[in-house]
Amino acid sequence: MALNMTTFAAALKQHYTNERVENMVYKDNPFLAMLSKYEQFGGENLKLPIKYGIPQGRSASFSDAQANKTNSQLKAFLLTRVSDYSLASIKNETLEASKGNANAFMEAATFEIDGAIEAATRSLAISLFGDGSGAIGQAASGTGTAVTSITLKSIPDVTNFEVGMKIQLNATKSGATTGFAPGSTTGVEVTAVNRDTGVLTVASVAVTADDYIYQMGDYDGKLSGIEAWVPASAPGSTDSFFGVNRSADATRLGGIRFNGSSLPLEEALIGAAARVAREGGKPDVCFVNYSAFADLEKALGSKVSYVDEKVNPEIGFRGILIHGPRGPIKVIPDQNCPPDVAYMLQMDVWKLYSLGKAPKILDSDGLKFLRESADDAIEVRVGYYAQLGCRGPGYNARISL
Repeated sequence: MALNMTTFAAALKQHYTNERVENMVYKDNPFLAMLSKYEQFGGENLKLPIKYGIPQGRSASFSDAQANKTNSQLKAFLLTRVSDYSLASIKNETLEASKGNANAFMEAATFEIDGAIEAATRSLAISLFGDGSGAIGQAASGTGTAVTSITLKSIPDVTNFEVGMKIQLNATKSGATTGFAPGSTTGVEVTAVNRDTGVLTVASVAVTADDYIYQMGDYDGKLSGIEAWVPASAPGSTDSFFGVNRSADATRLGGIRFNGSSLPLEEALIGAAARVAREGGKPDVCFVNYSAFADLEKALGSKVSYVDEKVNPEIGFRGILIHGPRGPIKVIPDQNCPPDVAYMLQMDVWKLYSLGKAPKILDSDGLKFLRESADDAIEVRVGYYAQLGCRGPGYNARISL
């Protein structure tokens, strides 16, 4: 069969089945894989109602119960989608050179498309633990003068960076009025990454200590992950999260904050589980960074009890089983979880709401490929339109380690 755009599109459709893409997406991202999915997020927003208080028409005195009766306390988060894109470019020369060898072309093309899917997946998986700001790191030092290297404040954040990535720096996480750091307004390219020391080599850019670092275009534009739903600080009087001021009940509407930094890790996790249980939650999974997982393994020693979490016949994750007041909890390492935090979750209150699968090859018009106007190449687009939602923030804890 002659190889052309039509036959190649058909071959890719067979190659990139939903099952294959899902396995690519889930294999290294436990929280993303284990999340419940809703893929019909149409319209401009989605209303997510939360009951955070029960009626108060109760008393040992009937007259007092009747006089003081109230309705249930209700709020509704109005979720809005965010979009994210990852593009693959395949040279037309490759297509021409492979006309007589479909396998050779598929190998070259899937190499690029797999990369685009991986980039979109990493972006989504990182965002699911984030606060919506899009920040993927912070500068450890700097005085506002131009430099050619950036030392990250947290070395584990180096996994968020790639050679060739264009980044921007800003002193704030959202609503900035001062603009981006000189040299990064239109993006500055990362030319080298030292994964041992957490140092990024870049072209000249002005860096100030504690500047937040963003992949270009991501500033204040990512989905609201766990850190947004259960923030480090209790929501205050000016809070407005998807249209809700959560300060009326910062725990039931904004989750639990548990300080375990002075405790042995196992004690911190059990203590947080007890705190969640007090609020009526039944946590079943706790996500930690690989370093914290290793620390827990060492601390438990011969008492460690492993457990496997199967997502589908091909995808599964190994964790450690601990026991909280309301049942067993699987402690599972996720590369996207920050190193100084653990998230103890009741998984059935969390859901990823999306318009179609997330991520996916964007071909709703039937066209998987577009001819690039500025290059002799074809373009494949991967992306998603999604938002994370939580129907019971108060059943989840952010644990400072």
